[in-house]
Amino acid sequence: MTENSLNVLGNPLMVCSTNPMTGAFRNGCCDTGRFDAGTHTVCAVVTDAFLTFSKSKGNDLTHAYPEYNFPGLVAGDHWCLCVSRWLEAYRSDVAPQVILEACHQKTLDYVSLNVLKKFAFDPA
Repeated sequence: MTENSLNVLGNPLMVCSTNPMTGAFRNGCCDTGRFDAGTHTVCAVVTDAFLTFSKSKGNDLTHAYPEYNFPGLVAGDHWCLCVSRWLEAYRSDVAPQVILEACHQKTLDYVSLNVLKKFAFDPA
């Protein structure tokens, strides 16, 4: 977490995942900045349906890339998604749930909080 990073609820940004390590800056958080070309601000709990959808769009997140220390994702993993990919999935009815506390506030430039709340992950 960086000092000034806030989540969509206006609170300090929480860690999305460290296993697998996620984030545009591989710090476990969905931080963003000028070097994050994809705006990786949505902390999602990926599903098989989403992973299949992402693969169909040319981004196979299930494939391991050991040279980048990326094990490949499986359903249930938490991952910082590009907000544009999450929106594509939303419009295609395959959007994964999100962890609001770990979604960067920049997400709100693209998606309303009301929509995000409908996809809030409940670990219970």
